[in-house]
Amino acid sequence: MEKNGDNLIEENCVQNGQFEGQPFLFSSKVFLDCVGEVILCLNSTGLSWKPVDSLYDVKSTCLGRIYRSDSTSEIYFSDIYATKLAGWGVIRQPAGYCFLHRDLDMYCFVVHGMQKSKADSSLWQLVEYTFGHRDQLVCQMLVNQINSHIDKELGRPKSLLVFVNPKSGKGIGLKIWEGVAPIFSHAKVRVQVTVTEKAGHAFDMVASMTSRELNTYDGIVAVGGDGLFNEILNGLATTRFKTKSPAVPPDFVTSTEEDLSGFVSDPVEEPAVSGDGVEFSIPHDWFRLGIIPAGSTDAIVMCTTGARDPTTSALHIVLGKRIGLDIAQVVRWKATNTSKVDPLVRYTASFVGYGFYGDVITESEKYRWMGPKRYDVAGTQVFLRHR
Repeated sequence: MEKNGDNLIEENCVQNGQFEGQPFLFSSKVFLDCVGEVILCLNSTGLSWKPVDSLYDVKSTCLGRIYRSDSTSEIYFSDIYATKLAGWGVIRQPAGYCFLHRDLDMYCFVVHGMQKSKADSSLWQLVEYTFGHRDQLVCQMLVNQINSHIDKELGRPKSLLVFVNPKSGKGIGLKIWEGVAPIFSHAKVRVQVTVTEKAGHAFDMVASMTSRELNTYDGIVAVGGDGLFNEILNGLATTRFKTKSPAVPPDFVTSTEEDLSGFVSDPVEEPAVSGDGVEFSIPHDWFRLGIIPAGSTDAIVMCTTGARDPTTSALHIVLGKRIGLDIAQVVRWKATNTSKVDPLVRYTASFVGYGFYGDVITESEKYRWMGPKRYDVAGTQVFLRHR
């Protein structure tokens, strides 16, 4: 194993990790915080490193005890959301080293990424690796190389419109956003944050946005519950989703011709399906909707990430992960017996309830200040009322 003047290792290094068999683009000796000196290798899919002591079968001894670091670690570029220089700093020695080994001062750079929880694979955790080198140019070169590969990851957002509902769930929507905002900052994602002031605020804003305004964003993020997400969905769909008008129900066939003008009058006509007169105008192919859970039930996020965890959702968003979500169309034909047959069309991404469930949801709005417990109170009241 030979070294050049820049302390770059020119032969293959770590070959027993996830990247075995893949050619390394380059490798270098660096120091890893709390680990010690390692060989850092970069290939087309990620980074891997292994302590220098293990490569040369070198053991460190302190007070008669033998310490040896022989673990290999790696991370894919698809799991890295940021890499940046950290300037002059301290690289700590591993805990097993002798107290005579002092911490090292050198130039540092930090790799921000994610890893799945060993206890629950649906939970994603933040990981941070701080590397150091005495030559700032080496650190800069490594950062540039890593960032060039990260930039090739498709679908990662650069600009997002964020709606925060401060009253959703237990009323900690703002606190949850403040907790995950640094993830977006590290990933260099520009965010335009709007704190909603009333029900329908997000719907009104999204529905009134022009295509030019929406084109400046790569997606819209809801920090709240299912209601806020559905508001945003409806703001988009009601103005940009074009399909055949739904068939008039048989119960309303007796309505006047004037009431039915402009609508499909055949009650048995099949509903429109994908490709049959359906058009959904979205700003661009990479436009996405995201949700960071802060609600009472968070049904949508459980169907997408599988975890009611804000950090997990934030990581999914900045890393450009995506998943399809079924959307249902709900049509209300008449608000009263005297109203015209004008269909009110809405969309939902979670579920639709009618009867007892609908009454519970309506009643629970009076007790929103109670948080998730309002459903128990409202459910009991509606049940007793219908006995």
